[in-house]
Amino acid sequence: MPEITYEGDDDGQLGNLPMVHVPMTEQMPLFLMLWEARENGSFEPGLDGEEVPVVEWDLRQYARMDILKEKLPSQIFDAVRMALGLQPLAIATAKGKEISQRVRENVAQAEQTSQGNKPM
Repeated sequence: MPEITYEGDDDGQLGNLPMVHVPMTEQMPLFLMLWEARENGSFEPGLDGEEVPVVEWDLRQYARMDILKEKLPSQIFDAVRMALGLQPLAIATAKGKEISQRVRENVAQAEQTSQGNKPM
């Protein structure tokens, strides 16, 4: 059974995203079902009479976007993306390319600046 853990690097660049450890003989699940446990602000007596927070449980389901992209027509996939608060894929891809180009330009400029400041 896949195991979900949280692992981040020391400088937090991985953002503490969950990681699913998938055994070599298994495949990544196509969707995940997780319980959301949330205290609702009220309390009830515990086994020893102590105050215990009341927790409400909701079952949440998460699907792999790569599978949805592969299996759904593009219009429906874009509708799913927009329902999740994302932009249609073509717009998001174009914006991602613009960002990547600016990063490449900034890196090239930084390299030129650092080369110009080297002692001879």
